[in-house]
Amino acid sequence: MPFRALGLHANILKAIHESGYTEPTPIQAAAIPEILAGHDLIGIAQTGTGKTAAFTLPLLNRLATSANPSQRPAIRALILAPTRELVVQIEENVKAYAKHISIGIATVFGGVGERPQMQALRAGTELIIATPGRLLDLMGQRCGDFSRLEYLILDEADRMLDMGFLPAIKRVVAALPKKRQTLLFSATLSREIETLTHDFQYKPKTVQIGRRSNPAETVTQFVYEVPRHLKPNLLSHLLKDPKMDTVLVFTRTKHGADRVARRLEASGIKCATLHANRSQNQRLRALADFRSGAVRVLVATDIAARGIDVDGISHVVNLDFPMHAEDYVHRIGRTGRAQAIGDAISFVSEDDHAALRSLERFIGRGIIRKRADGFDYNAPAPLNAPGEERQRTFRGGGRSEGSRGGGQRSASGRGGAGPGGSGGNRGSRGGSGRRDDQRRGPSGGDRAR
Repeated sequence: MPFRALGLHANILKAIHESGYTEPTPIQAAAIPEILAGHDLIGIAQTGTGKTAAFTLPLLNRLATSANPSQRPAIRALILAPTRELVVQIEENVKAYAKHISIGIATVFGGVGERPQMQALRAGTELIIATPGRLLDLMGQRCGDFSRLEYLILDEADRMLDMGFLPAIKRVVAALPKKRQTLLFSATLSREIETLTHDFQYKPKTVQIGRRSNPAETVTQFVYEVPRHLKPNLLSHLLKDPKMDTVLVFTRTKHGADRVARRLEASGIKCATLHANRSQNQRLRALADFRSGAVRVLVATDIAARGIDVDGISHVVNLDFPMHAEDYVHRIGRTGRAQAIGDAISFVSEDDHAALRSLERFIGRGIIRKRADGFDYNAPAPLNAPGEERQRTFRGGGRSEGSRGGGQRSASGRGGAGPGGSGGNRGSRGGSGRRDDQRRGPSGGDRAR
């Protein structure tokens, strides 16, 4: 089915064609007609299947076809997203599809100056794309009149809940007109969030593409069982393969990401880092260099799992195995996008076995085990091995990225405060946790203050 069969505005269709797309993805084909018909909607689909265009295309269509030039400017649509990277990605998509229509667009997120954002809100820019924390701060300074808002979109809703944004979201929604169209999109949507939709939506339609726990089928998954202290060595060994040309490596902590990057740079591999300690300019530069091929490897924490949309990522490597199955799905979803193929490699040490078993139950199948040819799995651990240092920091007094306040998560995912900062594991949702703020075509952090 071509895009023109969906009933989109001619100028939007022109922009889609210029972007090189002719047919909608399944989530777009299912969601766009429902949104154009005015229904509230819950959209669930795997990462990389086109969710962003599934809501931006019909939203732009409705804004363009119902504009009234005689009225004073007003904020008519609000998109909330968990991270600044995702806000920037959505903005890129919107601008690509809106280049032949007249729509005012502005972004609101932390890490940059407030003044231009305050001016955009006060000027009544039609479409605002924002992180909840910064938006709430500016609303508290009497910036933005939302009385004529018609459309609200919550993107990556489960991530926003995990990051403790629910109180902020509720406060934002309370300031919006009750009569509006509300769309909620996510790669994985928990039962807990679904029970909350009655607070935000009216008789929503549900569109679900694939099983809610499935990674994209175009991603080939492997596990390498390796002692913790040898994980960096194994990464360097695998990177000798020239086929690993655009590689995204995930670590659990910010300092771990920096250590891995320094080690790779010392061995002659160009790389960059992306985590919450990096400034906005540093993060934008890292993504730009990764997209352009100036760096071969990007080392990131989970802040990037839903904030990176880079075409052609050949491999995702979980150097530190994620403690939560949902994080695994989002991490490996950075490759195999737009029907392209990709490999997901996970390094698993003895203390990761429980999390691996839990993941395999979650996705409903086992993951292939592999061994690297020519690699010495029996090499002894050096004194102060990087893995041992990381383990002490994580289990002792240090914090993994995402924790605040009263403690840290243990390696088993139990104990101290998780991302919500509420003294429980990640399943404890809705806390006040760290405020952290995803171009492909029809597609589909940091502190938000």
